[in-house]
Amino acid sequence: MDPGLTDVQQTEDREPEESTGPRSRMSRQQILTLISMASVNFSSMICYSILGPFFPNEAVKKGVNQTTIGLIFGCYAVCNLIGALVLGKYIVQIGAKFMLIAGLFVSSGCTIIFGLLDRVPEGTPFIVLCFIIRSVDAVGFAAAMTSSFAVSAKVFPNNIATVLGSLEIFTGLGLILGPPLGGWLYQSFGYEVPFMTLGCFLFLMVPFNIYILPHFDADPTKDSFFRLFSHLKIVLICFIIFTLSSGLGFLDATLSLYAIDKFNLSPGFVGLLLLGLSLPYCVASPILGIISDKFPSTRSWFMVVGGFTTALAFCFLGPLPLLHIQSQLWLLVFMLGVIGFSLGMTAIPTYPEMLLCALENGFEEGLGTLGLVSGLFGAVWSIGMFCGPTLGGFLTQHLGFEFAAAIQGGLAFLAASLLGLYYLSRRICYLRFLGGFPLVLWLTVLFCLDPRVSHESRFEATNERTPLLNTDLLPVAV
Repeated sequence: MDPGLTDVQQTEDREPEESTGPRSRMSRQQILTLISMASVNFSSMICYSILGPFFPNEAVKKGVNQTTIGLIFGCYAVCNLIGALVLGKYIVQIGAKFMLIAGLFVSSGCTIIFGLLDRVPEGTPFIVLCFIIRSVDAVGFAAAMTSSFAVSAKVFPNNIATVLGSLEIFTGLGLILGPPLGGWLYQSFGYEVPFMTLGCFLFLMVPFNIYILPHFDADPTKDSFFRLFSHLKIVLICFIIFTLSSGLGFLDATLSLYAIDKFNLSPGFVGLLLLGLSLPYCVASPILGIISDKFPSTRSWFMVVGGFTTALAFCFLGPLPLLHIQSQLWLLVFMLGVIGFSLGMTAIPTYPEMLLCALENGFEEGLGTLGLVSGLFGAVWSIGMFCGPTLGGFLTQHLGFEFAAAIQGGLAFLAASLLGLYYLSRRICYLRFLGGFPLVLWLTVLFCLDPRVSHESRFEATNERTPLLNTDLLPVAV
């Protein structure tokens, strides 16, 4: 067993030297970390996703219009953005374990308090308290998820996409169980019970993670978000992340009202409807993660093809009136399934590719860099989660759900096109660099193998644990 991973108090400077032996199975630290991260993903997402089926309808009863509902969803993302940037920068100083546990505690308390808002008078008091509680909840969520991403990448440096994809099973389970469970509890027991039940469940994760999550020692990084965001590849991947989260935010704020109005569904059935989105994502994510780690060259294809597929599915979600296709429930469910699968295809490779680009450009290996990448990922995701419900609610109110969904699909198409052009230009430059060889031979090499990593280094990486990424073998990225 790898001795460098069994000591949970080791320092970063010693870790690479102690981790060079062959690894036959996961160490105790890896197992405990995986269990902890799975519990965080599941409990956080099940509490986050319960609002979709019934809160917009409840807010309308309190005198809140569609645009303000979108802002209530969107303010969560703004505070998540600020929290992710600050906490990602100072994760080493705060401590990864403390950050995660404190985030769970804050989020659980806010979930319980949010369940008491039905006792607040309608109008301004209700709206103000919604904004305050959701904002504080967002900071707690940002702390938990930023720490979760960074710790996962630190403990599993050679299998980042595989581990993140596997953890997305629990994210998907939370998204799957949250809407139908929240809708059923709301329909059976009223507004308060869903928040009280799931808030208490999230609170139980605090002592659980105090007990099983190891400590991590690290040195602060001297790098910054500005340097990380100065690379074109990072910018384009961030645009992809933005379209993913804005699409989910758009559906959170608008889908339930559209389904209730168009197909006369109850909140409980709306929760079941959202299974069509989360179930394919949950099933596909671990498979796509394994493929991304085994064949790194597929990551670019996944992000580009997934983006185009997402764009097409959003156009058929309404569907777009210009297509002259009648809106039907089965078509809505099918398109939600396509979106769920394509979101997984696009999202899983983004974090490993951002980390790869950072290390190629001289960022230090360690928890500090992982915190920066995790913080930037969370911040961009939060921007999308703000713009999605906010602009989505506004567009739905003035143009209708069908046109608003098509506009959301257009954003995904633009992001996929720009990233595709970037990768295509990189391959063309690589072909010119390799001039003098038959074109067909080099096309075969480029599209079947990852030009950044040799076959020998890939073979060695599957048989022994190396540092985060072997940057000596990689050219400097644009």
